[in-house]
Amino acid sequence: MKLDKNFYMRDTLIVAKELLGKILVRNVDGKLLKGKIVETEAYLGLKDKAAHSYGGRRTKRVETMYGEPGRAYVYFIYGMYYCFNIVTKEKGIPEAVLIRAIEPLEGIDEMAKNRFGKPYGQLNKYQRENLTNGPGKLSMAFNIDKTLDKEKLWGNKLYLEEGICEDFNIIETTRIGIDYAEEAKYFPYRFYIEGNPHVSKL
Repeated sequence: MKLDKNFYMRDTLIVAKELLGKILVRNVDGKLLKGKIVETEAYLGLKDKAAHSYGGRRTKRVETMYGEPGRAYVYFIYGMYYCFNIVTKEKGIPEAVLIRAIEPLEGIDEMAKNRFGKPYGQLNKYQRENLTNGPGKLSMAFNIDKTLDKEKLWGNKLYLEEGICEDFNIIETTRIGIDYAEEAKYFPYRFYIEGNPHVSKL
């Protein structure tokens, strides 16, 4: 069952945790790519020095964070990678959840072609292990780019499904790659499914 807009209109930390186990679906010309979300990071806007919107910063790139919850916030980093985030809370409060890693479930050959230019069966061990275990990697595998910025996640191009009900332990720890964020780099706003081999960094 597809998640509706109400799922995202809640406390950002709660959404970040409850996104674990949900299924990300990308429809590319009728081909469905699916993966289970196994790692997320929360960014709490105005009061979070790690967030793009900290202190009320409002640029063309960040504008999506101020918009409607349940929209995709996609940005470009290092001149190389796209990162896929989900806007949360309510309109005007610029908070979001970064999707950091995914366990591939369906359309894996297409994901492999998007990442490495060849089907999954031709990948070596390293390539298989690194298919979607990072924000830039999963965006490439799922063909997520800037054209999907502001995309509503209850539509048909990019959306989330409930997934299978399962028990797992959630690890809460610090975020990655935000050394610039002073005390905010120590906030325990990163969440992942314990023991899942697709997590970016254990």
